[in-house]
Amino acid sequence: MEELKTRILQEADVISDNVLKLDGILNHQVDPQLIMNIGKEFAFRFQNEKVTKVMTIESSGISVAFATALELGVPLLFARKKRTLTTDPDSFWERVPSFTHGMVTDIVVAKKFLGPGDRILFIDDIVANGDAARALIRIIGQSQATLVGVGFVVEKAFQNGARAIRETGLRVESLVRVLSLEGGRIVFG
Repeated sequence: MEELKTRILQEADVISDNVLKLDGILNHQVDPQLIMNIGKEFAFRFQNEKVTKVMTIESSGISVAFATALELGVPLLFARKKRTLTTDPDSFWERVPSFTHGMVTDIVVAKKFLGPGDRILFIDDIVANGDAARALIRIIGQSQATLVGVGFVVEKAFQNGARAIRETGLRVESLVRVLSLEGGRIVFG
């Protein structure tokens, strides 16, 4: 997506050789029109997969997953990162380390929203090491739903996350692949 590449070059901050900060367009402030265009692109790429639900992990993936679900005309389901007093005790959950936050957290999905009849499209904002993505993929597997594909807005291709997921045989679509952030320069592939 050329529009997305242009916006990244204009507004992203390279924090280090491993960290790309997208707060101005994706992770803190969102441009609704850009997000809708991203959703349309994912919906186009997965239009023949008979998706019944779009899934993501809170919170940065919600806007793009919502836009995708809206375009596909299906519900959005997101994994919560914290258990609360209202968390359904009958839930799937996985522990996951966060590259960005430097901590381990739980992701939780109520079993009543995810089951064998579902055809899931997993959409997320950025993939680096892929730990969170693999945790959600395990939850989808535990539910016996069918995972039809995975879409990432930005793939940090110099890290192993998307590659490891592709190696399992899953279809992975990334709208933008970042090959390097070395020297503060964003290199797309």
